[in-house]
Amino acid sequence: MATKASRTAARMMISPAVVLLLGWMLVPLSLTIYFSFLRYNLITPGTNPFVGWENYYWFLTDPSFKAAMINTLVLVGGVLLITVVGGILMALLLDQPMWGQGIIRIMVIAPFFVMPTVSGLIWKNMFMNPVNGIFGHIAQGLGVEPISFFSQIPLLSIIFIVSWQWLPFATLILLTALQSLDQEQLEAAEMDGASWISRFFYIMLPHLARSITVVILIQTIFLLSIFAEILVTTNGGPGTSTTNLTYLIYVASLLQFDVGMGSAGGVIAIILANIVAIFLMRMIGKNLDA
Repeated sequence: MATKASRTAARMMISPAVVLLLGWMLVPLSLTIYFSFLRYNLITPGTNPFVGWENYYWFLTDPSFKAAMINTLVLVGGVLLITVVGGILMALLLDQPMWGQGIIRIMVIAPFFVMPTVSGLIWKNMFMNPVNGIFGHIAQGLGVEPISFFSQIPLLSIIFIVSWQWLPFATLILLTALQSLDQEQLEAAEMDGASWISRFFYIMLPHLARSITVVILIQTIFLLSIFAEILVTTNGGPGTSTTNLTYLIYVASLLQFDVGMGSAGGVIAIILANIVAIFLMRMIGKNLDA
């Protein structure tokens, strides 16, 4: 009886948080789905006829949609590649005993706490500006023509900026996992004559597999909605070379004032994000069961 009463009390105590969370999620989602079936343009308020799947059709057949999807996939894939590989290397480096280890770890993690808008502006104006940026001055000092990053390699520049922000997160997760590795296992392998490369691929990397999967899952969910870095650096250009799905929704909703089409794009983005999340969750489940 006491157990049943405690369970009831626990449910009652968490119920306000659950109700608030459901309202926080369901109300905006319901309104987004509702507006996606209307011809709702902010320039002509009050005339919002029901148009069914028309907004979805126009959003999917927009010439920019294909480029946005490709850019989204390239952006997510590029950042994941850099952060996972770089995170493993940084974790291996920070796991070694060194002077000032605590300070170094704090400095490595610091970029993760910089706001995306601030990060984008810093890289755009202080580092990647071909005239006044640090990289431009270095190129001129070497007698090389400075690169205009956001016009010559815009998507690669965005990938680099976002990777700089997310590398500390991957490093922190992988370093924590690396420190939980049984050192006696590594010492036994070393005594048996295993080289460092063999110990890495056959002991360390399998131990990090679950943490790598978690990093990929969490980062993918957030990387699918990258927006601020693109807005403050390239505005989706030149052309559509850095327009991802999130920025395309922004263009439709707030620049073209077409809330109906923007809402349809938002629903499509939610569906795609859930598909990716389910796929990655199944991968995690397989790793945990292994």
